[in-house]
Amino acid sequence: PADGELDLSNRELKDLLSRTQFAMAQQDVRYYLNGLLLEIRPSRLRAVATDGHRLAMAELNREHSAKKDTQVILPRKTVIELQRLLDSSEAPVTLSLTANQIQVDVEDLRLTSKLIEGRFPDYERVIPEDSDKIVKCARLKVRAALARAAILSNEKFRGVRLTLEADMLRIQTQNPEQEEAEEEVEIEYAGAPLEIGFNVSYLLDALDAIEGDEFIFKLRSSDASGLIHDAAAASGKFVVMPMRL
Repeated sequence: PADGELDLSNRELKDLLSRTQFAMAQQDVRYYLNGLLLEIRPSRLRAVATDGHRLAMAELNREHSAKKDTQVILPRKTVIELQRLLDSSEAPVTLSLTANQIQVDVEDLRLTSKLIEGRFPDYERVIPEDSDKIVKCARLKVRAALARAAILSNEKFRGVRLTLEADMLRIQTQNPEQEEAEEEVEIEYAGAPLEIGFNVSYLLDALDAIEGDEFIFKLRSSDASGLIHDAAAASGKFVVMPMRL
């Protein structure tokens, strides 16, 4: 018998998966990180993925048919297969959960998969709540500047240095051949100056998972994780750990 049944649309499930699946680990010995957490509560559905260096969370806030709180971890292969099967329509999808497997009915297709056993980390603890440096940025402008700077980043470490000043974000990269790139982007920021390093690929992934024109970047110090979310809605959150440059 199913522990929980959940009805939602193709679009809703596809959106939850596409905003989080890029942060799943690949071949991590902590096997529970090689999948995606679905957290079901009567008033919301959350998808969470993390590889230990970054975390992506997306949620759907509405009442649905599941009666009790459940957490399941979907294997990476299942998530990728679902992404392929789903489209952006309002066609219904039914998820049925038992203790060790999930069944997904999409129109006339049925996908059945084992779940990953194990305990997903307490992801809420990882989401920084006490950031005092709040930056508001134009998403496509910052994304373009990061993409240009990324071309000259170290291919192995993908490091990018961000320097925050009043209403200005400076983006710098350097590779072992001593080639350097520097970009400056206007932002809304009135806090203290800060210099911090990140993996540029992780920042680009997070910005690609946001739909709005503007995003909020919350930072605290050069050794604390940064939090990125859409300026209009915080229903998706992306946490990126800093790196030493």
